[in-house]
Amino acid sequence: MNEVFADAFYWIALANPADEWHQIAKEFDQKNPDILLVTTQEVLTEFLNYFAEAGKHKRTIAAQMCNQVFLHPGITTLSQSHRSFSVGLDLYQKRDDKGYSLTDCISIASCRDRGISDVLTHDGHFEQEGFRILF
Repeated sequence: MNEVFADAFYWIALANPADEWHQIAKEFDQKNPDILLVTTQEVLTEFLNYFAEAGKHKRTIAAQMCNQVFLHPGITTLSQSHRSFSVGLDLYQKRDDKGYSLTDCISIASCRDRGISDVLTHDGHFEQEGFRILF
């Protein structure tokens, strides 16, 4: 089965019932139980940062969800490393005409390394780099 990259957009939508994409992300999750997801620690950092000032309850939910991601057998979380940072920084510097975040650049490089073409996001930056965004 092909791997699909899960961007912070996806994790935020799943964790937040008030998010406009929550139901769509949840339905995708329910309809694709056997899909192999890949994410990065940088993406999960972005996900946790999103809920940093959302109050104790939402922070707790986000942290618990992050722990579940680490334990889930159908999800691979790529570790942060000097290499991932350097490769992401290289792309960041090459795309100085774009609004790509460093996390986006690390994610794009990780997808290329693993041959992933589908991304659970609504972020057009991935599309600009030739990926198929699924939301």
